[in-house]
Amino acid sequence: YLSSFRKGFDEGLKDIKLDFMKSDGGLTPVDDFGGHQAILSGPAGGVIGYAKTAFRPTEGDDDKTKIMPVIGFDMGGTSTDVSRYDGHLDHVFETTTAGIAIQAPQLDINTVAAGGGSRLFLRTGMFVVGPESAGSHPGPVCYRKKGYLAVTDANVVLGRVIPEHFPSIFGPKEDEPLDLEGARGAFAELCKEEEASGRSVEELAYGFLRVANEAMCRPIRNLTQMRGYDITTHKLACFGGAGPQHACAMAKALGMTKVFVHRYGGILSAYGLSLADAVYEEQEPAAETYSYGDKLDSDPSAKVRSERLSQLAKKARSALVKQGYKEEEIMIENYLNMRYDGTDNAMMVQEPTSGDMTFGDVFRDHYQREFGFQLNNLDIRIDDYRVRAVVPGPTPDPLKAVKSIGKPTATSTTRAYFENGWETIPVFQIDDLKPGHTISGPAIIVQSISTIVLEIDCSALVTADGDLDITVLGNKESTEDESNQSEDVVIKEDPVKLSIFAHRFMGIAEQMGRTLARTAISVNIKERLDFSCALFTSDGGLVANAPHIPVHLGAMQAAVKFQVQYWNSEGREGIKEGEVLVSNHPQLAGGSHLPDITVITPVFHEGKVIFFVASRGHHADIGGIAPGSMPPHSTCLEDEGAMIIAFKLVKDGTFDEKGITEILQSPGKIPGNTGTRNLRDNLSDLRAQVAANQSGIRLLHELVKEYGLRQVDAYMKFIQCNAEACVRAMLREFAEKNGNRAHAIDHMDDGTPIELTIDINKETGDAVFDFSGTGPQVLGNVNAPPAVTYSAVIYSLRSLVGQDIPLNEGCLAPIEFKIPKYCLLNPSDDAGVVGGNVLTSQRVVDVVLKAFKACAASQGCMNNLTFGDKKFGYYETIAGGAGAGPNWHGRSGVHTHCTNTRITDPEILERRYPVLLRQFGLRSGSGGDGEFKGGDGVVREIEPLRPLVMSILSERRSLRPYGMSGGSAGQSGRNLLVKKNGIVVNVGGRCSSSIDVDE
Repeated sequence: YLSSFRKGFDEGLKDIKLDFMKSDGGLTPVDDFGGHQAILSGPAGGVIGYAKTAFRPTEGDDDKTKIMPVIGFDMGGTSTDVSRYDGHLDHVFETTTAGIAIQAPQLDINTVAAGGGSRLFLRTGMFVVGPESAGSHPGPVCYRKKGYLAVTDANVVLGRVIPEHFPSIFGPKEDEPLDLEGARGAFAELCKEEEASGRSVEELAYGFLRVANEAMCRPIRNLTQMRGYDITTHKLACFGGAGPQHACAMAKALGMTKVFVHRYGGILSAYGLSLADAVYEEQEPAAETYSYGDKLDSDPSAKVRSERLSQLAKKARSALVKQGYKEEEIMIENYLNMRYDGTDNAMMVQEPTSGDMTFGDVFRDHYQREFGFQLNNLDIRIDDYRVRAVVPGPTPDPLKAVKSIGKPTATSTTRAYFENGWETIPVFQIDDLKPGHTISGPAIIVQSISTIVLEIDCSALVTADGDLDITVLGNKESTEDESNQSEDVVIKEDPVKLSIFAHRFMGIAEQMGRTLARTAISVNIKERLDFSCALFTSDGGLVANAPHIPVHLGAMQAAVKFQVQYWNSEGREGIKEGEVLVSNHPQLAGGSHLPDITVITPVFHEGKVIFFVASRGHHADIGGIAPGSMPPHSTCLEDEGAMIIAFKLVKDGTFDEKGITEILQSPGKIPGNTGTRNLRDNLSDLRAQVAANQSGIRLLHELVKEYGLRQVDAYMKFIQCNAEACVRAMLREFAEKNGNRAHAIDHMDDGTPIELTIDINKETGDAVFDFSGTGPQVLGNVNAPPAVTYSAVIYSLRSLVGQDIPLNEGCLAPIEFKIPKYCLLNPSDDAGVVGGNVLTSQRVVDVVLKAFKACAASQGCMNNLTFGDKKFGYYETIAGGAGAGPNWHGRSGVHTHCTNTRITDPEILERRYPVLLRQFGLRSGSGGDGEFKGGDGVVREIEPLRPLVMSILSERRSLRPYGMSGGSAGQSGRNLLVKKNGIVVNVGGRCSSSIDVDE
């Protein structure tokens, strides 16, 4: 790309200074520019643009603390980017783009698949926006190229985009105006569908806009609320071609009071590039102590730190001088990558400009805000030194105050659709406006490269620079009518609100997960993300489960329902406000396996339980016969750790540390067993789960305040009904094509069959999942309690539906289960089950997908590795290959199906545990062959640095993952121990053994 670009100029731009924008927001010479640095260079230009124009002091007042922090909202044709700026640029150093992990400094920009070209659908009772895009060709219907109905069409139909103010560049010959009538016709066709519920064209289009706005509000909430910021104290800076059409409505929905639209808002990314700084960075790893936990003012690294930062600064400064910049132009920014000892969440901290603050003060402030607590008894470590040498780009002058000169004269009027229906509104040309002009909404302001929609209860002031400073006066747009509060009024399901509530419920569950990951201590939860968070109705029915760990889905619901029934049964004390419940028993209390501990908190309103929130996290050790609490050879439940049927973790506002400690240490009373080997992490993670639940409660209370309890409660049930309808439709469609009955069988490595017969009612979409023929429970630990089977089935059905639907109780409503008692999938109360959750669950998914002829088998287990000694226990699941499908290749080296965790980073693994990671890569050619090939598995080689007990719990070591439709089976896995003398021993699928140094 760079070569072809330069060839387009005389002499290939020889001797001409040419800079490119990087994803970190800085300019770099063309010779130093690489593709990995440019993934987000366009959005980064927009961030620089609004950072230098929207975050500006007022003339005569340089106090930046008085400036509102800014949320950047960049809405283009296919996606929307959101970011935040409060006086400094936030960088991330590892991101995933299109499924590819990229390790390079980038601005912290979040992308959602909702833009002007996002397609519009009515699907099983819901308004759906994206993620499919109409693209630029053929584009939306109004482009006159036989395109798809999209968000831009909705704006055109509603009069928010005026065709006369667009150039005539549409149609096959690119010489026609936007097609209003074509867009109206496409919406009219959609009105005929049942899901339109009798809406007019305008009502339908406006409903899609509301859903699109909510989809774009979700990442903004994630960017602020999930990180401890108050969203209402921020200004929304909107840019991109479509952003100004939506910004005011979104600000109202978010409770924000200020919107900023730059005069070059349609091309702010390009304008920002002209303002960008020239940047050169140097970074070095470190392993030093910044301060000791018991001496906050200690600074043992001061001398070394000063020397290393000076050396890095010298290198960075020299690099910019070589690029032609003057020494005196260069500014140096020093950073330390800091973390508390024993934790993994390092934070890049910039050296404070105030002489009263230290690196440590800034780190502690950031940590408190981000995680909500301090770890004052721990040392603070330095992982990296980083220096950023900057030559500042052009910076606009401070804002000049302007006095209002009243309302300008409109150039014309037009009809546009708002929340109250059609209104005749004024249209203004931006070039006719002068500083001090004030415009009240509703109105439309036309720029040469964008259209600004000023909503009702919004007022725009033209600044001295010709930008628009918009004040949003109205309350949140979506509020419940007072009439709906009456008990006599029946709340009817509305497809638009159904879609909006689906986003809100899922957003709350996601934010709970973010809180849990932020506040947990253990690698398992904070780094591997082995947890799930969810919302439930007052009777324990699952409403929304964030896309965390699929195997937790049905099991969490069973756990909540058990607790509701248990504590409210006769003779028990009930559930009171402020209490928090905890359990993990797989057979008796809806658990998955003992290491998965569920923390459940009731949500009270006016003295009554209205909902429940819950979080389930995998604790790396809870006792038992082997470190890591995943013993390969356990034969009964008590071998696997502490058992909790029902316990109140918090009572009368007090965390019962003594009581839960006794439970976690209780396995030590059994001969051959040990209590938890890491009580500190257990207690810290349980507190983190309580905190995650509290964040969910707070957000649910905000939702109830916004919409009213009756409406929130009603839409929880509507969401469940919608998921049920989607699954019924899928089952009916399958039965029409393949008949009423489906059957599949597969076997565990020990030969135990898992057999499934599915009988579907074509008329109703009901189905019976009959596991008769499944083998008896085994004297081992691959038995799986029914809740695990429910989770595997709900995951499979959700995957088979083929569209984005809420993951909740409704998915299982059409299903009747028949699971014979005391079979592998319905064992006795005392049976060992630790492997059922991580091995058998995967085999159940394979069997379900085989019955539906959906895809070939995947790796078929979670490859559970644990190691440790009396002082610690570590646990991980290892990736493998995914099965191929009718028109796709299987992915290689991924966690599949019921596990959605990630592997621990090699640096963190080796830093925190006494092991070396010798090898970790793809096992080439191990996926099954065929027209569409199965994904390859992996090779992972670990060497201990001191004697440890290592255990492996795995499947598919003898029976290979099946192929489908003539495709070949994948290779079976192997677990090998390399002895000191070089002898290689195959230890089989399940093994626990002492392993020495050099093995």
